[in-house]
Amino acid sequence: MELYLDSANLKEIEEAFELGFLAGLTTTPTFMHREGVEDVDSLILKLADIVPILQIEALGETAEEILAEAQRQLDMGLDIKTTVFKIPVSIEGVKACRMLRNKGMMVNVHLVYTLQQAYMAMEAGATYVCPLVGRLQDQGHDALELVEACVDAVNYYGYDTKIMFSSVRNAEHIRNGINIGVHTITVPWKIMKNLTENNFTTVGTDEFFEHTRMMTMKVKDIMGAVNPIVDTDMKLSDAIVKMTEYGFGAVTVQDLDGHVLGVFTDGDLRRKLIENRDILSMKMGEFDYNKPFSIEGEELLNEAHSLFTKHQVDTLLITNKGQAVGMLDIQELEKNR
Repeated sequence: MELYLDSANLKEIEEAFELGFLAGLTTTPTFMHREGVEDVDSLILKLADIVPILQIEALGETAEEILAEAQRQLDMGLDIKTTVFKIPVSIEGVKACRMLRNKGMMVNVHLVYTLQQAYMAMEAGATYVCPLVGRLQDQGHDALELVEACVDAVNYYGYDTKIMFSSVRNAEHIRNGINIGVHTITVPWKIMKNLTENNFTTVGTDEFFEHTRMMTMKVKDIMGAVNPIVDTDMKLSDAIVKMTEYGFGAVTVQDLDGHVLGVFTDGDLRRKLIENRDILSMKMGEFDYNKPFSIEGEELLNEAHSLFTKHQVDTLLITNKGQAVGMLDIQELEKNR
């Protein structure tokens, strides 16, 4: 099934055709009017350079006028092999369709609302017949039944015509068109760009990224530039200020020789304040510390996650060959998962 973009917005046309697999573009005078186009011919020539197949309107009151308009547009520099002329269905329209086809031009007979209209277009040799699904449904008609009947007629009688499902209003219309077996469908960009979206797909993809990062990224890759270290001579009140400046909920405490004594966390602060409200003037070296849980910067994030889970801590000391070089907060790990 051919997939067309239905638009006259140059920006979204350029974006959509970066996909690399769209068959072509359908556009209308109404679309161009909405976009404020002032030089129609200039836009048409620009679009012809962007898209593989361009379907544009050839308007006229008579078949001869329609033919003349199509020829005029070809004379501007359009390629007959990559241009499809759209003609509203009517007696003059189907007559013009045969005239254009006799000259080797491709034709889309559109604004089709009945099987009889589609039949006349098929008999006239239309390259495409285009029922407007959304508009028909707006009027209370069974548009899908019409489209299916058109597809059946092509397949049963062997017409060399493609049924184009148009006036797409939602993603469900795409599924309808596929189920019916239409040959072509033309879709607005706002709908097309969401066709690959699904919540289960998003969840699964996020998990793949998360697990890949955990297996390939090292602790040092997410370690910040700040190394939150204070020495034993610093008062607790000053250490609290440093914790705020560092943006960590903990600081590493080391002696004056650079040996790590432990990690002081905001949780330790709360517990000690409950025990003694007068501790803010105490020095960091006056507290007792347990050996901090640490991890080498060369370790994978998987290992950091295991340590957080195993020891039920919020902070790990990051080391490089045993030397404290930083700190990893569990929230930082979660942010990078």
